[in-house]
Amino acid sequence: MSAMTYMSHVNLATNQIVMNCADIDIITASFVPEGGEGEEINATGFNYQNEDEKVTLSFPSALQKGSGTLKIDFVGELNDKMKGFYRSKYATPAGEIRYAAVTQFEATDARRAFPCWDEPAIKATFDISLIVPKDRVALSNMNVIDRKPHPEDDSLLEVKFATTPIMSTYLVAFVIGEYDFVEGQSSDGVTVRVYTPTGKAEQGKFALEVAVKTLPFYNDYFNVPYPLPKIDLIAIADFAAGAMENWGLVTYRETALLIDPKNSCSSSRQWVALVVGHELAHQWFGNLVTMEWWTHLWLNEGFASWIEYLCVDHCFPDYDIWTQFVSADYTRALDLDALDNSHPIEVNVGHPSEVDEIFDAISYSKGASVIRMLHNYIGDEDFRKGMHSYLLKFQHKNAATEDLWDCLEQASGKPIALVMSSWTKQMGFPIIVVDQEQQGDDRILKISQKKFCASGPHNGEDCPNWMVPISICTGEDPGCTKLKVLLDSPETTITINNVSPDQWVKINPGTVGFYRIQYSSAMLESLLPGIRDLTLLPVDRLGLQNDLFSLSRAGMISTVEVLKLMEAFVNEPNYTVWSDLSCNLGVLSSLLSHTDFHEEIQEFIRDLFTPIGLKLGWECKQGEGHLDALLRGLVLGKLGKAGHKPTLEEARRRFKDHVEGKQILSADLRSPVYLTVLKHGDSATLDTMLKLHKQADMQEEKNRIERVLGAISAPDLIQKVLTFALSEDVRPQDTVSVIGGVAGSSKHGRKAAWKFVKDNWEELHNRYQGGFLISRLIKLSVDGFAIDKMAAEVKSFFESHHAPAAERTVQQCCENILLNAAWLKRDADDIHQYLLKRKAPPV
Repeated sequence: MSAMTYMSHVNLATNQIVMNCADIDIITASFVPEGGEGEEINATGFNYQNEDEKVTLSFPSALQKGSGTLKIDFVGELNDKMKGFYRSKYATPAGEIRYAAVTQFEATDARRAFPCWDEPAIKATFDISLIVPKDRVALSNMNVIDRKPHPEDDSLLEVKFATTPIMSTYLVAFVIGEYDFVEGQSSDGVTVRVYTPTGKAEQGKFALEVAVKTLPFYNDYFNVPYPLPKIDLIAIADFAAGAMENWGLVTYRETALLIDPKNSCSSSRQWVALVVGHELAHQWFGNLVTMEWWTHLWLNEGFASWIEYLCVDHCFPDYDIWTQFVSADYTRALDLDALDNSHPIEVNVGHPSEVDEIFDAISYSKGASVIRMLHNYIGDEDFRKGMHSYLLKFQHKNAATEDLWDCLEQASGKPIALVMSSWTKQMGFPIIVVDQEQQGDDRILKISQKKFCASGPHNGEDCPNWMVPISICTGEDPGCTKLKVLLDSPETTITINNVSPDQWVKINPGTVGFYRIQYSSAMLESLLPGIRDLTLLPVDRLGLQNDLFSLSRAGMISTVEVLKLMEAFVNEPNYTVWSDLSCNLGVLSSLLSHTDFHEEIQEFIRDLFTPIGLKLGWECKQGEGHLDALLRGLVLGKLGKAGHKPTLEEARRRFKDHVEGKQILSADLRSPVYLTVLKHGDSATLDTMLKLHKQADMQEEKNRIERVLGAISAPDLIQKVLTFALSEDVRPQDTVSVIGGVAGSSKHGRKAAWKFVKDNWEELHNRYQGGFLISRLIKLSVDGFAIDKMAAEVKSFFESHHAPAAERTVQQCCENILLNAAWLKRDADDIHQYLLKRKAPPV
């Protein structure tokens, strides 16, 4: 049984109090006016409105105006839903199954742990005490100020924590379990601890290093000190999100926090650095200053998703992380936002189930992309000045999007609100259409904008416009912006002086502006040599290719044009450029799995990736760094999956040595090797893989295996993998990636995964309902179909099986299926002809 005491203020005399409460039984409630003025009044009725997650406490007489104390005794449940106050299963080093009790309150689940006013703008201070078994670690937002044996049971301890600052309910947290920790101090005197599963303290060191560097970086960047005496970062076994920024007690999935120097790959290190950077940014942006309501969620998430890259760039300059941002966040947001079923960054949110749905790529990735564009438009110095005044003005309070614009406008003197509202209040983004002519030494550019749609350009009457910051560079100095303009009308003409006729002109250097570009064919032709000879910056080589790829999907150019462009990347050295190419070729390969010439696109992939594969080889060489390791893994995995014989043979040889313990694979080679041997493997390969999964001590290794299991080809083995996804061996949050891996790997896998989701819908929905995992599951299982009738089937399934938190995702998936089908109809023959022709001997 739990007890809560609330210092409350009655503004108007009333005999009812309404609070948020879910899955909680109230035993007694009473109100005591302050200063002993009146008697304690016991509530006589508790009326639960379960749909709205509220309870009304009724009192026999009116509570008079003024302050008082509300006391509630209640019983709640420690649930298995990975939200609210829940239990998380783990095994001790000896293999015994035990449970930790942990919390996850964002967005609207503090009400599952205690009755409260569970809205971001209703802030309070919290005094938390926990009664726990004395051999367990008990943590909360603040430091422990008292520990004493429980008077009635000496196996229990009463642990009391310091009073928190004024804060929102969704950031309150407590964890009770068995953990080890490593500890450090930041240069500004904050105690930092990373809590790990017992016996794995060593694996917390990397995150500790990042956190200790990051706190002073933000302290300096915002020019506002971190407001608490300590911060704990803790790895939780069963955890739905990647991490959660609870103030002073940040919770993480194990794979987002733990790094083992021997068994962690480079991409895991990078992931941990980004997630630590993201969550620590929230300690200021979100926790100290909180959004007024969930409509402004994007402010929290978009901002943290942008600044995590700034922070990692500061800690690890060799990661070239801003180029990776373009591939990981910017292009992903453009793809989603081109759909008719996208949504504006700022969304009106009513019911809690609607809140869960906006934790998507628009809030995070488009949010981060428009903040990156804004930062570029304002300049770093004024941006920091504006951020500082925003945090000072609203600390311990709440703010809306407009409040941030005001502060940045005052700092920069630029029309921020006017420019930015076109990006946050309307969905979508423009395509900038560019043509040029030479007049003497001047280049005249004709530039126009219209809304870009995944189904082609928007030709309706009421075409929206954006305020578009446009930068222009020339071949003379590709890294330097020659001209900046703000396009605030449908079209304009720009003159660039002193550009000789043989020089190219490029829009959007650095790929910072959130828009696609369609060049005239002559302009495009002049840019292509810059890809071959690498004079264009890596991020611009990537952007050009990505723009053309999305124009081909929208039917504005032929896919054959993109394949020709891709062949120009044969000398490409940059990891992120290859990663984006690889991703788009994956989309194409998946699309063409619906045809009878799937093998021809595999051959194209093999031809494109072989030269870089030969250059890199299997062994890492002296002087190589982080990006070389990422590139090697990417290229070998791509070649292996596409059936490149020498890669397949070498992968099999190394896999055998690895399994027999002769020569353990380096962590960076495991994913590509596992993927390759499974893709071309049999039931013995799958059994070996499942055995490796069982033996793996590290969650990262288990996840690595889970993500590639779906590559197996035989129908009976695909079924086996799907059954495994729901077994006890896979943590509940990871089932989704196993099913997604099956759906994404082959035509048969796609059908089998969708059937599996339908057959097991009740269990899956029960597990993930109301969280973003249900949306992810649906997207991964059905997004790859390319037949019109599948869109109808998906739509009708979800009409009879409601998933309120994934309604928009279902609409987006149906739209994607229809777009895929149209793309295939339109371009399949031309692609086939091109692939045959490139192999034909010259006549």
